[in-house]
Amino acid sequence: MPLHWKDRTAATADEIAEMARAAADALPPPFRDGAAAVAIRVADFPGDDMLAELGIQDPFELTGLYDGIPMTEKSVLDQPQGPDTVWLFRRPILDEWAHRGDVALDALVAHVLVHEMAHHFGWSDDDIAAIDRWWE
Repeated sequence: MPLHWKDRTAATADEIAEMARAAADALPPPFRDGAAAVAIRVADFPGDDMLAELGIQDPFELTGLYDGIPMTEKSVLDQPQGPDTVWLFRRPILDEWAHRGDVALDALVAHVLVHEMAHHFGWSDDDIAAIDRWWE
């Protein structure tokens, strides 16, 4: 039976956020509480200021961004400027998902989230690999 594409839509920002929160909730116990304190925001694209700061021309090149002070660098003297935030960019994520064609959308969202949480926790590549076995 053929699929009826007219009834299909791309994942919304809220659906991407739900997938990301589920991925954060699935982190190993030592990191779950720390991840719960990080705000997760989903936007269609990164803002022009973000792109300029990172020297990125094409907004499709950025699927996520950590905005905050890594836990390994925080001091009690730091004045909070707002919550640590993981930004996920819906359109670049959907574009990568469609281009790859070999991974479930929730798995890709989890991969991007874990990579950005790595910045928050100050994880090494080995730490990331222990949690996100992306290549398997």
